[in-house]
Amino acid sequence: MIWFVLKRSLAALAALSFASVAFAQDYPKRPITMIVPFAAGGTSDVIARTVAEQMGIALGQTMVIENVAGAGGSTALARASRAEPDGYTIAIGNAGTNAATYTIYPKLPFTPESFVPIAMVAKTFGVVAVRKDFPAKDLKEFIAYVKANPGRINLGHAGVGSSNYLICKSFVTAAGIDATLVGYRGAAPALTDAIGGQIDGVCDAAASVSQAINDKLVKGLVVGSTVRLASLPDLPTSAEAGLAEFEAQGWNGLFAPKGTPPAVIAKLNAAARTAVESDAVKKRFADLSTVAPDPDEHTPEVLQKLVTRDVEKYRKMLADDAK
Repeated sequence: MIWFVLKRSLAALAALSFASVAFAQDYPKRPITMIVPFAAGGTSDVIARTVAEQMGIALGQTMVIENVAGAGGSTALARASRAEPDGYTIAIGNAGTNAATYTIYPKLPFTPESFVPIAMVAKTFGVVAVRKDFPAKDLKEFIAYVKANPGRINLGHAGVGSSNYLICKSFVTAAGIDATLVGYRGAAPALTDAIGGQIDGVCDAAASVSQAINDKLVKGLVVGSTVRLASLPDLPTSAEAGLAEFEAQGWNGLFAPKGTPPAVIAKLNAAARTAVESDAVKKRFADLSTVAPDPDEHTPEVLQKLVTRDVEKYRKMLADDAK
């Protein structure tokens, strides 16, 4: 009897595996939606659109971008977690949306296990910039000004739990300053208000703020990397600016809902790898001061390790921010 049950179970598993492979062979047969957890124009959105275009070419299908802003990215992740696990809905995320959010919003309707990692697609670098008429010419003067005016200076970010929020938290902690952090529904609206003078500055990724700095619409103070960025050659690193404790190097990765067939994940991973290795993406990333993953960092396993590491990292850093 036990042997009969075991045979039936093995047969069922074999049939399921065969069905999964068969499904993957025909995949994709229609457009794929990539959910972006923030408003159009921000870092995640720019990276998503750049990668999606080349992934679509590799897959022979259109990749549709859907911007779902709100709650530091958790609104979008909730939507992605409920999607049919068939490979036709995926999401782009970062250390904020897919790691820090679990500490900040402990009652979320999803967990890290609600998603299957596909691939890391970009490495990003955090920048702190202020409105062009801010009364400080460099980071040292800015810190002194904020310390003389505690609580009166505000810095915008893409929402509590976003990677930009983590840049802000890391920055104010390293600088030992009391600044008000103002959340937006994406990086682009925050930058727009900094350009317009509605807020004093922004914490952002070089990918979305470098052009505004080069056009002198805002004034860059520091980049949280160990080397200067090609697109911002005049912007000092944290060590050069006298704040070596400020580190802001992040990542962007693609995720699918739990239950997505492994064969489909493999196809999406291959397409993502092809995309970030393409000349078109490399050129666009260079313009954005964004770096593609190394060849050995393209696997789902590497992205999973990043999520696991950062969930624990931000659980300690953001304990006081829990809702």
